[in-house]
Amino acid sequence: MQELSKLGLGSDMDVELQTLQLPVDYREVKQRVARIWKDLQPQFVVHVGVDPTAKAIFLEQCSKNRGYRDADIRGFRPECGMCLPDGPEVIASEVSMKAVSRRAAVQGVEVAFSRDAGRYVCDYAYYLSLHHGNGCAALIHVPPLSPRLPASLLGKALQVLIQEMLEEIEKRRAQNQKLSLCSSSRGEPTGGLLH
Repeated sequence: MQELSKLGLGSDMDVELQTLQLPVDYREVKQRVARIWKDLQPQFVVHVGVDPTAKAIFLEQCSKNRGYRDADIRGFRPECGMCLPDGPEVIASEVSMKAVSRRAAVQGVEVAFSRDAGRYVCDYAYYLSLHHGNGCAALIHVPPLSPRLPASLLGKALQVLIQEMLEEIEKRRAQNQKLSLCSSSRGEPTGGLLH
């Protein structure tokens, strides 16, 4: 993330980039994610988590509410293994991670699409962000830094991926705006988006 902070998102992007580090602590993550959405009021949040077993970068499409059984660094497990007792079972990102993974290309870096983020603190934070942000969040799982994936290459890959995600959001907003302009004589919508 330090490398991404140095690179930014490119001069053509009218976006403020803020990087924050969250601890591997369910209770702290729950508080901080809520504060991020309340205090900063972002339009989109990207979480980046390290998966020590990953050999590629994974773009996570959705997050699940249940199944958090592994203890965090303090030995804590969420009550009943759940993020939010009344929350939906699955929340998906508004960004098509499949489309982003197909379009984004960084030489030397494999990017893949996933629908299972693994039920640990990364997925927990993602679920909370998707909930607070009404789907306007992303989770990118990255492999550990290595000679094959140095910080400079990871930073460039994150830059490209987030740019693609922001472009995907802009496309969706433009489609939604067009659809809201299309109405019948009775003022009822005549079109809809397929998900």
